[in-house]
Amino acid sequence: MNELSEDNSAEMIISAMHFVNGSDMKPPFPAHHKQLVLGMGCFWGAEKCFWPIPGVYTTAVGYIGGKNPDPSYQQVCTGLTGHNEAVLLVYDEHRVSTNELLIRFWESHDPTQGMRQGNDRGSQYRSGIYVDDDAQMQSALTSRDNYQMCLNEGGFSKITTEILMADVFYYAEEYHQQYLAKNPAGYCGLGGTHIRYRESGA
Repeated sequence: MNELSEDNSAEMIISAMHFVNGSDMKPPFPAHHKQLVLGMGCFWGAEKCFWPIPGVYTTAVGYIGGKNPDPSYQQVCTGLTGHNEAVLLVYDEHRVSTNELLIRFWESHDPTQGMRQGNDRGSQYRSGIYVDDDAQMQSALTSRDNYQMCLNEGGFSKITTEILMADVFYYAEEYHQQYLAKNPAGYCGLGGTHIRYRESGA
């Protein structure tokens, strides 16, 4: 990741330990681990999608892609900051590939809905992939094209997912972190297209 909000004195104060797996929530992370940020609607359900995947070291929810430093949830919800609700993934690429994480991403939400996801409407609910290097960028673009082919066959429209190099990821408030583990009956608006991902030509 190019920058994380740990370098900003106004950063959000959150727990050092992940509520689900006990891993570190903030850098420094273990050597040889990569970072990827994904936006796929409400970040409560999006974060939960990645907890069971072997090789995912830690997750955190936060805000990316906007213009204001260290935004609050209330500010993001106005749509005026331009941030997206997103999930930071830190993973061991020797145990799980970027492409495997992207497949979970594509299949777990509807990437054709523009500035919303289901009943959640607003720019903070847009689909987005925010990458750390050229290899991740290529994986993101290739997987998008593959999934577009699958969606076309299912009668869906064009993917609206933004794919960008990651800028600063700002951690969200403590109560948002691992929300659905702390509140199992909490709201989750995440829903996919029920279209399975497959490689081109498969």
